[in-house]
Amino acid sequence: MKTVSEDTKTKSNPFEPKGSSDVFDPKLNRFECMGCGFIYDPDEGIKKLNIEPGTSFLDIDRDEFRCPVCRVGFGGYKDIGPKSKPSGFEENLTYGFGFNKLPSGQKNVLIFGSLALAAACFLSLYSLK
Repeated sequence: MKTVSEDTKTKSNPFEPKGSSDVFDPKLNRFECMGCGFIYDPDEGIKKLNIEPGTSFLDIDRDEFRCPVCRVGFGGYKDIGPKSKPSGFEENLTYGFGFNKLPSGQKNVLIFGSLALAAACFLSLYSLK
């Protein structure tokens, strides 16, 4: 028999992105250059440096690797997590109507999509006579 607190822990959040979990595989994480902001995505690789797509940042040769933009070494990168990780501070993810749990790409679609819709509605007022 489950207690009320155990039952509420097992319920899923309807606003949580599908496939998300608190545990991410570090081999799939993206890394950002602290010098210039270049982001290494293992899904894309770096064609300029002959790094194939699917190569984890942790599997790259640490002595030979340099940032393709600013030439900083391997140690100048920080782990920023996978693409599907919600953007923002962890303590703020519980606020709002669930929009804080969305990844940054989905937030951009919502923001700029609503701006485009508002602009289209505003421009449609010119068709009134």
